[in-house]
Amino acid sequence: MKAFSRIDGALLALLWVISFGCYVVGLSNSIYGMVSLLLALATPFFVARRLRLFRDQVLGGGISFLRAYAFSMLTFFYASVLFALVQYVYMAYLDQGYLLQSMMRIVGSPEGKMLMEGYGLTARDMESSLTGLAEMRPIDFSLNVLTANLMVGTFVGIPIALVMQRK
Repeated sequence: MKAFSRIDGALLALLWVISFGCYVVGLSNSIYGMVSLLLALATPFFVARRLRLFRDQVLGGGISFLRAYAFSMLTFFYASVLFALVQYVYMAYLDQGYLLQSMMRIVGSPEGKMLMEGYGLTARDMESSLTGLAEMRPIDFSLNVLTANLMVGTFVGIPIALVMQRK
């Protein structure tokens, strides 16, 4: 199970890297932003499909809930670690402040101001958030994303395992 979840984790990390790349490009081209969102939303379906392949081809069609959940968790764990490494490299060596500048440009636009007002945020709230983001080191950013992905995997793994279990 560990070997297959490592492979599937690497494939999931690749999906996330492509999604993140589309997000970065999507800051200046909205079509790529939509592609990024669709790829991110495809995550549970991708994990479920890989779990089904593991269940049917390796285990002969049967898997318990706990084993399916463990497989999902391991897949999310390996993907999260690999994705955090890629994000660290991007933020430390490639970004050069592009993400922050793009976010500041979006927030400063009339549409961005209307969106903030719709969510009840003030310009001061957004400035403090962007200041906090600017002060983050690349390792801090990567660790936050790692933690968030592990939490998502913890919760998303439950319905995946429930649907994919077979006696």
